[in-house]
Order: sequence, then structure tokens, then C-alpha cells
Amino acid sequence: MKRERLAWLAANPRYTRRFVLAVGRRCRTSTIKDVAAEMDLHWDTVKEIDKLYMQEQLDLAGPPTPTAIGVDEISIGPGHSYRIVVSDLIRKRAIWFGGTDRTEASMDLFYASIPTPIRAGIRLVVMDMWKAFRNSAARNAPQAKIVYDKFHVIRHLNDALDTVRKNEYRRLKGESRHFIKGQKYTLLSRRENLGEEGHASLDLLFKANRRLYKAYLLKEQFGQLWDFVDPKKAALFFLEWRTGLRWQKLAPFEKFARM
Repeated sequence: MKRERLAWLAANPRYTRRFVLAVGRRCRTSTIKDVAAEMDLHWDTVKEIDKLYMQEQLDLAGPPTPTAIGVDEISIGPGHSYRIVVSDLIRKRAIWFGGTDRTEASMDLFYASIPTPIRAGIRLVVMDMWKAFRNSAARNAPQAKIVYDKFHVIRHLNDALDTVRKNEYRRLKGESRHFIKGQKYTLLSRRENLGEEGHASLDLLFKANRRLYKAYLLKEQFGQLWDFVDPKKAALFFLEWRTGLRWQKLAPFEKFARM
């Protein structure tokens, strides 16, 4: 007996490949519920077809061979339950989703899932400042450089500024608090992104509180770091910024600089 393979059939012989492609492409831009209503299909049928489509796309993409990866976590459901997502930054696509939390053991599962020669080809690992991710990368891909992503660096800088704001609010009494109250997001915004009302609020706040004025200037000045192309010039700029920081006596910013 011989079973003939028909190229126009999908992996599930109840559907043609052309039909699977049509449904799968619609699922890229619409919900399963909307596609089911549009094509007069059951929700479960669309879900199964979408799985066939996604598997075919994975087969076409082939096994991942990343040289630069990005590591992050997402929260699953209520509470502190996490899964790790690893992306190929060159091809701009997710290549791994797994673990049971964001511990080193869970991160190690990703490196264990790829062959040693591919692991040795990783040259760059971009992550937040989570110690478990850093330790796992250093152990499993020691040849790779670790880079902290800009988003999380700026978040820590903004946290330093917000701590200064909170400290000033607690320190002051009566009418002096009026200028600080409700200004959190104005202070955290870049000056060029503020409208006329935001500029007016900042100017009034800075006249009333010199310490917040210094903190805001330090935050704005630090943003120039990302404009440098030459690493040596960037390092020199940071050292100068940190030297100027010493005269301001702002503990949250000193802690940020040490970090």
C-alpha cells in the first residue's frame, strides 16, 4: 500500500493549505472570535487552524541562531507569576517563552534549549538589571557582552527624581507643599514634550524649590548620554555628570550613579 502526499492539503487533511493560510493571515490582524464570525466557523476550528498556520511559519523560519538576544519577563495572571521571553534582536522576533518564574533556573532553561555551537555564537545579551538574568548569561554565554537596556536605566533615574520630590513634599509644610502637589508626571516628562501649561508649572515649581530644580536639571542632562556614538566620550560625559552631582547633595541621585 502507498499513501500519496497531496501538496495542497494541510497537516490536518480536513483543510487545504490555501484555506489554512487564509485563516491564519486573518488571525494576525483580528481576534479569533472576529475571524470565526467572518468565515462562519466555530471558534475552536479557527483556533486549530491558527495553530497549523503558526507551526508552518515556525518551520519556514527554521531553528533560531541568534547573535544578539533580548531578555524580559511578562506577568501571567494575578499575583507575581512570571514567564521569560527571549527575542532575537537582529531578526526582531521572539524565539523562546518558558520557565515558571524569573529565577536563574528558569533562565537556564533557555540556554539549555539551544545547541552549544549556537549558544557560543551569542555576542550580545540585552536585559534589565535583574541579577538572575545576568548570572545566567555570564555562566551560559560568557563570551557575550551584557547590556542594560535604556528603558530600565531611565526608569531608575526617574525613580531617583521622584524620591527627591517625595522627600521635599514631606519636608515642607503648609503653602510650600502647594507647588509640589500634582507635579509628579510633569517632572518625569522631558521638557521638549511638555505643552505651555507644563512649562508654566515647571517654572513656578523651580522658583519655589531649588532642590527639585537641581534634580530636574540632572535628569535632563543625563539624557544627553544617549546621543554619543564614541564610547570614550560617553564615559567622559558620565564622569563629568557624576562629578557635578557631588555638589548637589541629592542622595537618590548619588545612589543611581553608584548603580
